[in-house]
Amino acid sequence: MELRDLVDHDIALTQRALAKAAVAAPKRSHLRRIAEDFVSMARAYHDDAVHFREKGRLEEALANINYAHGWLDAGARLGLFDVGEDDQLFTLSE
Repeated sequence: MELRDLVDHDIALTQRALAKAAVAAPKRSHLRRIAEDFVSMARAYHDDAVHFREKGRLEEALANINYAHGWLDAGARLGLFDVGEDDQLFTLSE
């Protein structure tokens, strides 16, 4: 697989994960703010990945999209997100 194809694949995968990850913590819980921070970090890294891809900086795009998905995986494992037990998009603990 070419680097460009890998970047495109990983960005699409993370976009699906962003769409699926629903904050599970109650609104008044301190975990809610943590979950929202995880989503914010994932979106920021995703957006940076898209920017770097558009600029042809594929190595940086790949690094950023992997960070983005890492935030989502961490949130899913911690139970901050309801991911519908999707172990294809997320790394779950069980």
